[in-house]
Amino acid sequence: MRPIQDAFPLLQTPKKIFITTHHKPDGDAIGSMLGLALYLRKKGHDVAAVSPNEIPEFLMWMPGIDTLMNFEAEPKKATQALKDCDLIFCLDFNDFARTKFIEQALKDATQPKILIDHHLKPAPTWDYGMSIPEKSSTAEMVYDFISLSNDNALIDTAIAECLYVGVMTDTGSFRFPATTAGVHEMVANLKHIGLDHSRIHELVYDSWSASRMRFVGFMLLEKMEILPDYNAGLMTLSRKEMMRFDLTSGDTEGLVNLILSISQVQFATLIMERGDEVKLSFRSKGNFDVSAFSRAHFNGGGHFNAAGGSLKMPLNEATAYFKKILSDIHPL
Repeated sequence: MRPIQDAFPLLQTPKKIFITTHHKPDGDAIGSMLGLALYLRKKGHDVAAVSPNEIPEFLMWMPGIDTLMNFEAEPKKATQALKDCDLIFCLDFNDFARTKFIEQALKDATQPKILIDHHLKPAPTWDYGMSIPEKSSTAEMVYDFISLSNDNALIDTAIAECLYVGVMTDTGSFRFPATTAGVHEMVANLKHIGLDHSRIHELVYDSWSASRMRFVGFMLLEKMEILPDYNAGLMTLSRKEMMRFDLTSGDTEGLVNLILSISQVQFATLIMERGDEVKLSFRSKGNFDVSAFSRAHFNGGGHFNAAGGSLKMPLNEATAYFKKILSDIHPL
């Protein structure tokens, strides 16, 4: 993969650009994608921004969200946009498999592909890119990309809001170790542009439905299990329980982080049924590498303190398997 600066000549004249991100997009995925799309449109490019599936409800207020396509809902339109484009930007994922519905179409595409991502071990797939695991978020890297292009003057409040959502959500509101001085300098610059950070925080974190609040209470009271021998905490969530609380996309966002609020818990896990498989979300404090743990045992990966994986087995079997792995390795 060549440095992303080598792709700058491709952007000197108006192009049709396709941007996408990972399946089940989070705040960083949507924020970085919309921020980049708004910037490239200001540069005169024709941009199709495509999410593999539905966007979480708590992000539906974001600037440019009305232009975002849902591949699962509009496969023909989105596929045509991919076929017609000149360049492809891939944000916040390190393997085409992370896009699920778009995986094969991306593999078949012959246009130059550009990666902007902060996950470990990217597949040898892209022509150009930035892959920096030490970065706090892909949104921070989009900000860096704009800076490398000497286009900071083009960042307006709409772009600033999108990038702030990405970096705020992926740093756990600036609590994770990847929150460097550079992150705070970026936010300071966005503030100078006119960013209202308290408004963004309210839109993202203070807009829950009553049913979601009851769901979180249920999970904390009924479904949280503390494993003191391993300084670990665990929650499980079945499809039946999702239906009981009428959960929508994004309602489980941040749930696993709540377990880390307990002083003795250094390693938190959420295991939930999704489609025909079980998804696992891992978070840690301190020096336990959940990315390596996920890669080794759960077909996953991610970051040192935040990662995910999956298993093709029933929820109860997946939970038993997780506990066995935990007892075998004594990670903490």
